[in-house]
Amino acid sequence: MWWKVIAIVLAVLVFAAAMAILYATNRWQSDTRKLHARMEAAGVPITPTSYDPRELEGLPAPVQRYFRTVLKEGQPLVRAVSVEHTGTFNMSETGERWKPFSSTQRVTIRRPGFVWDARVRMVPGMTVYVHDAYVAGEGVLTAKLFGLVSLVNLRGTPEVAQGELMRFFAEAAWYPTALLPSQGVQWESVDDTSAKATLRDGETTLTMLFRFNESGLIESVRAEERGRTVAGAVIPTPWEGRWSNYELRDGMRIPFEGEVAWILPEGSKPYWRGRITKISYEFAQ
Repeated sequence: MWWKVIAIVLAVLVFAAAMAILYATNRWQSDTRKLHARMEAAGVPITPTSYDPRELEGLPAPVQRYFRTVLKEGQPLVRAVSVEHTGTFNMSETGERWKPFSSTQRVTIRRPGFVWDARVRMVPGMTVYVHDAYVAGEGVLTAKLFGLVSLVNLRGTPEVAQGELMRFFAEAAWYPTALLPSQGVQWESVDDTSAKATLRDGETTLTMLFRFNESGLIESVRAEERGRTVAGAVIPTPWEGRWSNYELRDGMRIPFEGEVAWILPEGSKPYWRGRITKISYEFAQ
């Protein structure tokens, strides 16, 4: 009756694997809740609570056009955002190995923070869980196979914090009131279609280049140096996010599709392409 023994062993192995994955999933969800709780605890009140066009006085011309395009007078300022995405992620440092992902993301505006909770499907039945976050001034990047086997664990360094705050800043086209001067952003003129913006949070300060299209909307956001991990080493590399397919949501024009890329000597190397499937806002009161 050897086949019965094999069947029992296989059943035990399948059960053990299922229990391990269930444990890992519950642990991952617990870690996600802890990140959210830390982020929310760091929050401060949003002031003012609504947009006044007089805020635009003295700003560079393309920045004024942008705010007049995406906001209406009296628009409540965003306090927090919940987003769902789908898209593809390039898992190769040098080649093209695009894998589908789905994700949820929670963003708070003051203090700046976000938690991106993603599932990247490598092959059927094999999923990598990812946390990419900026929480209370700390950058976090964690990836685990099945939510159990650690693949990447970066956190707690100034370089990681700066890189994650760059992501928050580049994605502000989704929550445009966060780019207003009253929310701590300083704008500097470059030319008729671009401007530099500076954001400070705690010990981290960064400046990024915002380019605007002929409709007055943010077309791209670029940093000249963001840490890119190559063969275990972190190399400062130009980095850019591009936004498109703007739609009106809760009184604001926001992009629903985007692409993020490293800008290498040989050209642009995209590694994230995604679109919003659901977005909801919480406003200052």
